[in-house]
Amino acid sequence: MPQFAANLTLMYTELPFLQRFAAAAADGFTAVEYLFPYAYPPAALAARLQDNGLQQVLFNAPPGGTDLAAMAAAWEVGERGTAALPGRVEAFRAGVQQALAYADALACPRIHLMSGVAPAGVAHDALTQQCIDNLRWAAEAAAQCGCEVLIEPINQRDMPGYFLRSQAQAHVLLDAVQAPNLKVLMDLYHCQIAEGDVASKLRRYLPTGRIGHIQIAGVPERQEPDQGELHYPYLFGVLDTLGYCGWVGCEYRPAAGTSAGLGWRPVRRSA
Repeated sequence: MPQFAANLTLMYTELPFLQRFAAAAADGFTAVEYLFPYAYPPAALAARLQDNGLQQVLFNAPPGGTDLAAMAAAWEVGERGTAALPGRVEAFRAGVQQALAYADALACPRIHLMSGVAPAGVAHDALTQQCIDNLRWAAEAAAQCGCEVLIEPINQRDMPGYFLRSQAQAHVLLDAVQAPNLKVLMDLYHCQIAEGDVASKLRRYLPTGRIGHIQIAGVPERQEPDQGELHYPYLFGVLDTLGYCGWVGCEYRPAAGTSAGLGWRPVRRSA
């Protein structure tokens, strides 16, 4: 049975962010993820993890900015990553270094690097080469810290123009970089909207060992996984059959209160 991590950016939004850790633990979660930690001191986040017996399993590198204040504000001003963007190498490297510092403080084993929205008039091949160069540098920097770096295909409906759009494109980048700690964040919500055939893609890519994390949400409204067109009990069975032992991040927007909507979670039975 998969092990689930609460996404504290989308879940428990009825509470201030730092109170969401305790709420997740009270609901039986033992791990959390979220988009960005940069508005909070690492010590404050580490204390919430320790006090509530939680593991930090994922967060994103800053989507832009070259100093901490700009990194913390970047998402709200429309930044969506820099890995594939020409002329943004300084921001990309500064963001990776800041993310790795947080990862060390929070004992987080992986960070997600966003590629950004493709600028008009720039050839796809140029963006691809920029992304490869940046990912190679980031993988080397993260390897020195014992950390994985992830890339995530995102659907064009939710994020128009985003550079990284498909599972196949992500694996082409992995082939080019050839770094064992560079892996794919496979979000089944994005995969279904962008490509479909989710179970077949799980069967194709999970055995490669290149999937570092999985996320879920109902399709198309991005609500609880028991709502919408994807049949998650079947997909959870596929994960079990394929021997997936990683975390499954619950990156969805609860239809009502978070706790009231957790009936979809399978019950873990002891042997």
